[in-house]
Amino acid sequence: MTGSEPRTASSAAPLTGPDAPCWVTLMTRDLEAAERFYAQVLGWSFRPGRLGADFSVAYRDGVPVAGVFAVSSSYRVAVAWTPYFAVEDADVAAARVRERSGTVAVGPLTLGKGRGVLASDRDGASFGLWERTDPSTSSAAPADHAHAWLRLRTRNAFDAAIFYGEVLDWASGRPGCCDVAYEGDEVIVRCAGHPLARISSGAVESAVDPLVRPHWQVQFPVTDIAATVAAAERRGGALVEERTGFGGTEVTLRDPDGALFAVTDVRSPA
Repeated sequence: MTGSEPRTASSAAPLTGPDAPCWVTLMTRDLEAAERFYAQVLGWSFRPGRLGADFSVAYRDGVPVAGVFAVSSSYRVAVAWTPYFAVEDADVAAARVRERSGTVAVGPLTLGKGRGVLASDRDGASFGLWERTDPSTSSAAPADHAHAWLRLRTRNAFDAAIFYGEVLDWASGRPGCCDVAYEGDEVIVRCAGHPLARISSGAVESAVDPLVRPHWQVQFPVTDIAATVAAAERRGGALVEERTGFGGTEVTLRDPDGALFAVTDVRSPA
């Protein structure tokens, strides 16, 4: 078991708690199999969620990390990790998606203590919107810690930054909004001064390879990349891609059900 490392991921935006800018969810076909895989590969534990028997919440060190939702194979729903961005009003945000040539596939729907939307941007990358309607009872992540970071691979990073900025009120100057900075060839999104996401250009909408098509990638920090890859492969996962850059090493893995996710060494947000 390798697990993610909370203590050294100090520069990233916390993703847990009522004021968190984002949450991540796995859509899978076999809830128990997914729990076994991620428990062994990332060191998570699981508890039943409030949305029924097909939903559970992953925990790391007693703090919620992610949601896992099982859907029947009869439904045409992609097995995938998806980020859900916090919004004040799901109806307003969904309307903004449509106005900017994005697509709203599901919602807004009332789910537990909030209202959710599943959407895609104008290049086809899927994401969610989440409006909290009741106070959170979950423990927040430490203020200097995140369990996951995000990366959007898209056709044009600048166009995507404008789309998400207008939908999610990034760089709007409103209190608590996330900021956007253009650094080199990427767009960096920061919330309360901490990195939340990177947006990079070069994706091809018609590409056969899912890594080349526009998509949101969920990245989990770990202390030992090689051990994490080995653990995933022993349990039916597969290594898909390995990248090394200024921020460290980033490896894309496929879980046994086909969902893609990345693990990065703890230097990556910097």
